[in-house]
Amino acid sequence: MISYNAAISACGKCKQLERALSLLEDMQRRGVEPDTISFNSAISACQKAGRWQRALSLLEEIQQRGLEPNAYSFNAAISACGKGRQWERALALLDEMQQGGIEPSAFSYNAAISACEKGGQWERALSLLDEMQQRGLERDVYTYSAAISACQKGGQWERALALLEEMQRRGVEPNVFTYSAAISACEKGGQWERALTLLKEMRRRGVEPDVYSFSAAISACGKGRQLGRALALLEEMQRSGVEPNIFSYNAAISACEKGGQWERALSLLDEMQQRGLERDVYTYSAAISACQKGGQWERALALLEEMQRRGVKPNVVTYSAAISACEKGGQWERALSLLEEMRRRGVEPDVYSFSAAISACEKGRQWERALALLEEMQRSGVEPNVFSYNAAIAACEKGGQWERALSLLDEMQQQGVESDIISFNSAILACQKGGQWERALSLLEEMRRRGIEPGAISYGAAISACEKAGQWELAESLLEEQRLNSLKAGFTLF
Repeated sequence: MISYNAAISACGKCKQLERALSLLEDMQRRGVEPDTISFNSAISACQKAGRWQRALSLLEEIQQRGLEPNAYSFNAAISACGKGRQWERALALLDEMQQGGIEPSAFSYNAAISACEKGGQWERALSLLDEMQQRGLERDVYTYSAAISACQKGGQWERALALLEEMQRRGVEPNVFTYSAAISACEKGGQWERALTLLKEMRRRGVEPDVYSFSAAISACGKGRQLGRALALLEEMQRSGVEPNIFSYNAAISACEKGGQWERALSLLDEMQQRGLERDVYTYSAAISACQKGGQWERALALLEEMQRRGVKPNVVTYSAAISACEKGGQWERALSLLEEMRRRGVEPDVYSFSAAISACEKGRQWERALALLEEMQRSGVEPNVFSYNAAIAACEKGGQWERALSLLDEMQQQGVESDIISFNSAILACQKGGQWERALSLLEEMRRRGIEPGAISYGAAISACEKAGQWELAESLLEEQRLNSLKAGFTLF
C-alpha cells in the first residue's frame, strides 16, 4: 500500500497522470484496496495535469467506496477546478467540505479565490477574502496575489491597489506576481503613472521585475500614449537581463501604433524575428494599424500578405486596419477586395470594417457602392454607428445626392444614432451643392436645437447656399452670426 501511494504521488509530481491512474487501477487488480491517501495522490495528479473532470470523479469514488475524503482531497479537487476555470464547481466543493464537517484551511480558500480569479469573478474572490478574515485564517501572499489578479481581470484597479496597500499594512510582503498583477490592473485602468510607480516600488523593496511586470508597464505606457517611456522600458528590461517575450514586443509595437511611429513599429517587428520570437495575430494587427495611421497602405498590405504566408490567420481587427489603410490611401477597390477576402476566409466584418470600406468608397466618389455597403451591413446584422453614417452621408454629398444625404440623416435619428457636427456639415454641404438653400438653413437651425454649435464649415456651406440662390441678406445675416459666435468663443474670423 505504502509503495503504491508513494509511486502514485511521485507520478503526480512529475505530471505523469496516466501512469498515476494506471497504478491506482493496478493496485486494485492485485487486491490492494486504495485508501484516501491513494486517491488524494491521484486527485493531485489530475490537478497538476488540468483534468478537473477526472479529479471530481475520483473524489466521488472515494465516497462510493465508503472512504472519508479529507481536507487534502477537497483542496486538490478545488485547485483542479480552478485550473479548469470551473469556479462554480470550486465554490460548490468549498461548501460541500464545510457541510461534511471539514474545516477549510487557508489553502482551501486560496484555491477557491484562484478559481474565482480565473473565472473573472472578482466580487466572489473578495467575498472569500473577507470570509477568511471572519474565520481567523491567515491571508498570505498567494491569497492577496490571487485576489489582486481577480480585481485586475475585473477592471478594478482601485480595489487592486487597496489590497496591495492592505497586505503591506498586515506585514505580508508582496512578491513579483503580486506586483505584476497590480501593474496589469493599472494598465487596464489606463493608469500608466501608477503602473510606473509600482515598478519603481517593487525594485525599492528588493523585488526584481520579471517579463510580465515589464510587459504590463510597457502596455500601460502605450495605452497612455507615452511612447518614449514604453520604448525606454523595453530597453531597460534588456539591460536588467530580462528577455522580452512576444507580449513585451506586442505592447511596444502597439505603443508605436498609438504614437504614430510606423517605422519604429516595423523595426520592432524585425527585431522580434532576429530574436527568434514568433509573431502572432496581435503583433501583425498592431503593426498594420501603425502603417494605416502613418498612411502606408502598401506596407500594411505587404504585412497582411506576410502574416498569411507564415500561417498566421488575420482576424477582424487585422482586416479592419488593412481596409482603413486602403481608405486613407485612396484605394477604394483594394478596400472592397479585402472586405470580400475576409468573408471568404470566414472572418465576419464588424462595424469598423464596414465603416472603413464605406469611407474608402466616399473618398473614391463611389456613392452608390457606399450606400450598398451600408445596406449590406444592416442585412448582416451589423448596426451602423455614427462613423458609418457620416461616411455614407459624405459619399452622397460628393456624389451630388442631397436627397439621399438628408434621408440618411433622418435614418440616423430613427435608428437612435446620435448625429454630430460632421453629419450635419456633410448634409449642409450636400444641400449647398444641390441648390437647396432653405434646407441648408433648416439643418443649421436643427443643429442648434440639438445643442450642436455650428462651426466654420457649417456656416460656410449655408452662406454659400444662400449666395448661390441670390439670398444676399440671409448670407450677410449668417456671416454676422458666425462672427458674433466666434467672438463669444474667444476667436475672430480674421
